[in-house]
Amino acid sequence: TQQLKKYFDCETIETGGSSIDDKVIEQIRYAASTRGVIVFTDPDTPGNQIRHIINQHIPNCKNAFVEKRNARTEKKVGIEHADKETLWNALQNVVTITNEPKGSLTMSDLFEIGLSGQSDSAELRRKVGEYYHVGDGNAKTMLARLNCLAITKEELREVIDQ
Repeated sequence: TQQLKKYFDCETIETGGSSIDDKVIEQIRYAASTRGVIVFTDPDTPGNQIRHIINQHIPNCKNAFVEKRNARTEKKVGIEHADKETLWNALQNVVTITNEPKGSLTMSDLFEIGLSGQSDSAELRRKVGEYYHVGDGNAKTMLARLNCLAITKEELREVIDQ
């Protein structure tokens, strides 16, 4: 929050950790209905859990993602460790997560392409997530995010082959 406010004229809502209470959800819902919301969480497991909870309760939120390597110190991960350029780039590439995906990718497609079930699948998902500005995550998370963008199997192959 402090890092975002330091660089940008914005308001933030603190979630208070990965167990978001109903009051915070209602604050976010109100903000989404009156001015819009960009979900901007730390690029770690708790941050992804918070993002998931918000997107489940409040459809069509915009989401900004920062890669872990761009938001860390030797011991900690968080957007408070990202520089202005990294944060700005994330805000320029927001993605709307919907509860009704537009794409038709399946888990079988991810397996076939190598984004699931192989020793280098996590690295490939990281590469794809960085390319499409959707962060990284496990295969199920990546599938949902890619389908929100209507990414095709052919487009994924092109990214992986780069």
